Amino acid sequence: MADYEVMHIAIAPPANLDVNLVKSVASVLGKSHYDTRLLLTGEIPKIIAHYDSIQMAESIVHNLHGLGLVAIACRDSELRQSRQGFKVQTLEFREKEVLFRDSAGREKSIGENNVFLIIEGRIQTSVEVETTKPKTKFSLTGTLLTGGIPIWRKVDEKTTTRSIQDEYFARLYDRKSPEPGIEILQTHMNYSFLAGKTAASSLTNFGTVILKLREVFPQAIFDNRLVKPSLVTAYSSRFSEAVDLNCKLIYLFHLVTSGPDAGT
Repeated sequence: MADYEVMHIAIAPPANLDVNLVKSVASVLGKSHYDTRLLLTGEIPKIIAHYDSIQMAESIVHNLHGLGLVAIACRDSELRQSRQGFKVQTLEFREKEVLFRDSAGREKSIGENNVFLIIEGRIQTSVEVETTKPKTKFSLTGTLLTGGIPIWRKVDEKTTTRSIQDEYFARLYDRKSPEPGIEILQTHMNYSFLAGKTAASSLTNFGTVILKLREVFPQAIFDNRLVKPSLVTAYSSRFSEAVDLNCKLIYLFHLVTSGPDAGT
């Protein structure tokens, strides 16, 4: 018995979504016009269908290509597998290369022509903040002991509130793998390497790093669509899976639409 594996169809949403295109794609996918329009709307690549046959998936992709759409077929295992990226704590800009270091002191050097894609994105995290403030509280016991004279005492009252914080990230890819070779997190960086350009805000420092990386890796494709408010991923128990999937699809579509020399 052959191993069963789901095949996913993913597309890059078209810039112009007209009625005829929606009807044609609906016919190919066997879906309603309403559902198809929702699937074709968006700014980043997305999965629009699932099949249990490689031949069927490839046939659907062929038909979508015939309609002028950019589409690919992906195995479920290809989209779900992931490896731990090299999480950067500090880095050093050198001539024609960047030396990245993680929190354990491990180093990774990347030359100016060895980055294919830089993805910048943003996630939102919910942070609990505990505050304490003094409050005057009526003391029944003290009042009874004084024969009825009202007694008040000061107590510290703790309250917990939730605040939403943005966390920016950047991932660097080569052409060999849809897994990021380098991952930079805004609030996990030691920005002392910026020296005189270091600012009080980690967001400002992160932006400086991004600009510098784009200068060092001029041939790399830069994609910051995941920074847009409508595409920000909210923190949850599965937020990392959503971020990984979006990044992987963005990578795969840049790979199939870019020239063979980009980022090599």
